[in-house]
Amino acid sequence: MLPPPRLNYRSISENSVNKSTNAINRKAPLPADAIHKVSRLYTEFKNSSHLLNERRNARSMIGETIRSSESRKDHEAKENALKHAKALKDEIAEMETTCSRLESELLELALAIPNDTHPSSPLGPESAAVTLATQGPACLPVSPARDHLVVAKKLKLVDMENASNVSGTSWYFLMNEGALLELALTNHAISVAIKHGFQPVTTPDVVRSDIAQRCGFQPRDPSHPHHTQSYHLHSTSPSSPELILAGTAEIPIAGMFANRLFLSKALPQKIVGVGHAFRAEAGARGAEARGLYRVHQFTKVELFAVTRAEESESMMEEIRQVQDSILRELDLPIRTLDMPTEELGASAYRKYDMEAWMPGRGGWGEVTSLSNCTDYQARRMHIRYHLETNKQNLFAHTLNGTAAAIPRLIVALIENGVEFDEAGEPVAIVLPAVLRQYWLGTGSQDTVVKWK
Repeated sequence: MLPPPRLNYRSISENSVNKSTNAINRKAPLPADAIHKVSRLYTEFKNSSHLLNERRNARSMIGETIRSSESRKDHEAKENALKHAKALKDEIAEMETTCSRLESELLELALAIPNDTHPSSPLGPESAAVTLATQGPACLPVSPARDHLVVAKKLKLVDMENASNVSGTSWYFLMNEGALLELALTNHAISVAIKHGFQPVTTPDVVRSDIAQRCGFQPRDPSHPHHTQSYHLHSTSPSSPELILAGTAEIPIAGMFANRLFLSKALPQKIVGVGHAFRAEAGARGAEARGLYRVHQFTKVELFAVTRAEESESMMEEIRQVQDSILRELDLPIRTLDMPTEELGASAYRKYDMEAWMPGRGGWGEVTSLSNCTDYQARRMHIRYHLETNKQNLFAHTLNGTAAAIPRLIVALIENGVEFDEAGEPVAIVLPAVLRQYWLGTGSQDTVVKWK
């Protein structure tokens, strides 16, 4: 079990107005007075802790009085001291209960407060996002004929019907060249990340619920206790910790670093992880949920970094360049967005999204995301580093970014790469040359696939 999170109550208390404004800008699900209540509770907790320490010091002094009176054989002084000690013991027990209650209330409230926001992040909803860069070919015209699900079914790349019988809606089988495409994309993303100094790992798909919460994910919706954003596993042992299926490889990777102290010179730590992402809430309705775009399970390659506090912003740009390299070689129309306050997860200080043009869906679709979480996760997971210069232990900064969300990339590649015959029927998918080195097909028999 990890120790309780170490939150900066002093910063919250001293900056309560800014923290409240930040929560409003992000539309955080907080009670209106939550931050001011944290400030008040922190003052109460400090005062109670101070009084408690005074009583504990007094108890220590009484212990000396008792020992002294015994050596002098002063029975009256000893008796008075023992009475005083008993009264102090009862008082200390009561004060410890009060401090424990205040600390629990303080932690529960403060954990719901989102991270601070980068001053350059746009204010407002998704529509306020700022385009930072574009790359790739020109956008093809919107065309329902390019819809990835229609094309994938025709070319036998996906089987949604049998997957529905096996698992339910929003599950799928990737078939034939569709399965090979997933493997090629996964290896492409890992290869680029390794070239940029990221250490490869494969991650467990099952994590403790506590680890997910410390990362900033809510396995259960607090406002709707019967709704869940994660798949929960039921154990036969009542003493087992609550387990869930990971919503992203970020969670188990962050857990790798929990309760660890690094030498400053050992940072940054850079990881590229491969895992499966499970999203219980994925079954949205309408065009947004069609086909492979929003599903309950998908393969995801994740980039994760642990840095010194002053280096997280430069690391964010480094990870962005890795994402850029992965997507540039796929030859897709891509735009990079600086996401506004209402689109930031609780842990994110700043977030970039990269979107691919999907002409069959008729719009842009997110294919990667990148967040600088500063010390939000590190304070909850106890990820620290040691400064050799002044012997301080500081909380590290963590960052996470998608290297490849495989189904979304498959959607984009199909809709941008489909070829039609004279009758307008899909006959092939033209794929970027960079994937050929990772292709496991025989080549001559891959009649559905052509290469740029």
